[in-house]
Amino acid sequence: MARQQVTPPATAGTSVSWSKSQQAYHWLKERILSQEFTPGYRLVLATVAAELGMSVVPVREAIRQLEAEGLVTFTRNVGAQVSMIDNAQYRNSMEALAMLEGAATALAAPGLTVADVRQAREINELMIDTLDHFDPRAFTTLNQKFHSILFAPCANPRLVELVNAEWARLGHLRESTFSFVPGRAQESVREHEGILRLIEAGAPPAEIERAARGHRSATLAAYLSHQHPDDEPVHPGEAPGSSASPASALGRPAS
Repeated sequence: MARQQVTPPATAGTSVSWSKSQQAYHWLKERILSQEFTPGYRLVLATVAAELGMSVVPVREAIRQLEAEGLVTFTRNVGAQVSMIDNAQYRNSMEALAMLEGAATALAAPGLTVADVRQAREINELMIDTLDHFDPRAFTTLNQKFHSILFAPCANPRLVELVNAEWARLGHLRESTFSFVPGRAQESVREHEGILRLIEAGAPPAEIERAARGHRSATLAAYLSHQHPDDEPVHPGEAPGSSASPASALGRPAS
């Protein structure tokens, strides 16, 4: 069996070196997030170690890290497996992301340049272009790029790290929420434009935060309504535990 070579991404002007556990971690995580290793797939330490040409010790460390991130579960007498899709986990991640991303976007807003906003709007226009021949996965990829631009200048690196971690977790739990609720996509791009207008207008951080948080919460509400149509509907503009409705802050343009 040919051994897999795992190398860190090149960074201009720097020399990056990964430990063996980091190599194993990134190799496994890439395959989990790409769905090559699907939910329930058994991760046999010896097999992974042989594939990467290393001992089982760094592989075990990598799996422990993935377990801490919720991507892998370890069951006695079964071993390590790629985590199964769990609606409760998905809801928890979406609720966390609504709050984290809302805060990160609000903190980042003063640092966004005209070029940043223009790039985000161009991506949103590409998302609009996909609506006629809808591809949920492509739409989700563009959606992540859009939001990444908006929270990238956030001065709190730990907050950005947490947002990215929840995005990665959601990528595993749901290949694309829009596969379940494609009608939500049209509302989403309108809300994107509303958030951009708030940023351009120099709106107060609290208003931007409510809009970004409500935008994420609305996607969760649409999914929950689809999965449990007989339940009492969740207000699409409110984050969990919030009494403030951000609907008015979205500034949605006419369709």
